[in-house]
Amino acid sequence: MIFRKRASKDEDRRNPAAREVARLLDVHMPDADDETRRLVAALAGLLACVAYADREYEPSEQAHIREELGHVHGLNAAGVDAICALLDAEIVELASGNTQNYTRDLRELAALGTRREILEVLVDLAAADGAVTTEETNLLRRATTAMGLEDGDYLAAQARHRERLSVLNTD
Repeated sequence: MIFRKRASKDEDRRNPAAREVARLLDVHMPDADDETRRLVAALAGLLACVAYADREYEPSEQAHIREELGHVHGLNAAGVDAICALLDAEIVELASGNTQNYTRDLRELAALGTRREILEVLVDLAAADGAVTTEETNLLRRATTAMGLEDGDYLAAQARHRERLSVLNTD
């Protein structure tokens, strides 16, 4: 039996599309430190996971992701364009990446208030197409816990979109 050399911790945790996000951030956030780029990469990964949780990547979700990435301090417009283009091309691969790795990075690198803001962004993304599906709800609840947040944080974030929760709508 041939054993392959063990990859570094970061290579172990990322699929090729996630590595490409990291490379794009190196290029488009040259003044940011490694932790900041890891934080933004984790955000991009979770955005992909939530956007594709229902197995559809709608134009409204694409626009929402573009808008949110545009708010990232230090990420230039070319970087936003590059990451959005990568999401358009590789959403399935990014979304199939290990959500736990993204949430672990956020839990380790982001303050509690920042994690709550990120949860709100993720919930808003899930609602961007007009409905929050059961798959999206399940993913958001798991991500909430994995980011070290409480159920109350999730409930507060989703309260703005209660009418869009498909699990509650029987129409």
